[in-house]
Amino acid sequence: MEKTTQIFGLRAIIEALNAGEHVDKVFLQKGLKGDLFQELETVLKSKRVNSSYVPVEKLNRLTKNNHQGAVAQISPVKFYDIEELFEMVSAKTKTPLFLLLDQLSDVRNFGAIIRTAECTGVDGIIIQSKGAAPVNGDTIKTSAGAVFKVPLCRVDHIKDAVFFLQSSDIKVIAATEKTDNTLYDVSFKEPCAIIMGSEGRGINPSILKIANEKAKLPLLGEIESLNVSVACGAFLYEAVRQRL
Repeated sequence: MEKTTQIFGLRAIIEALNAGEHVDKVFLQKGLKGDLFQELETVLKSKRVNSSYVPVEKLNRLTKNNHQGAVAQISPVKFYDIEELFEMVSAKTKTPLFLLLDQLSDVRNFGAIIRTAECTGVDGIIIQSKGAAPVNGDTIKTSAGAVFKVPLCRVDHIKDAVFFLQSSDIKVIAATEKTDNTLYDVSFKEPCAIIMGSEGRGINPSILKIANEKAKLPLLGEIESLNVSVACGAFLYEAVRQRL
């Protein structure tokens, strides 16, 4: 396992610091101004984090020009095991909402989904150990630091997570076009978990077979599918709407 994770982007680093993540060092762009940059400087001073001002060329080399003026080295993001996650979530809510990602491999989609999950109150995101997008700098930046706020869980097989959740009275809902039901036909009010599939093949057929319910988004145009992060947002906000 890697000893540190490199993250970049002003908001992502601020969120990491405010979440109590161990930040080893932060490189800041010389001469950069702005309210968000000043906020980061203030947080760094209050947390007594080691930082240094460097030329923009160094930041460009570290991040391929994608940094917003700040790069940090942090300890790897924590992953829970599923029993630990379920126990932690059950202690704070009687109607948990979980999100399962079946081999979603694009880091920017992953980051966007984490950001939406945090905004919609998802209690935990479960991914598979093999074939899933890593939590790297791009993921963290795209999530706007939400990766430090939503518990992440890694399992050997998504199917095992489905069986565990079902045995714990969690309804599992698969987002798939292979059904006549739309998401508006499904109840998200009880404890539930939503499964989103990979960008190319969707949800594994063996997992679709064991889901409690299946639902799709109604598509009124000629394009046959949505980006997975957009589709995930639609499902999560329907869950929010029903639970308000």
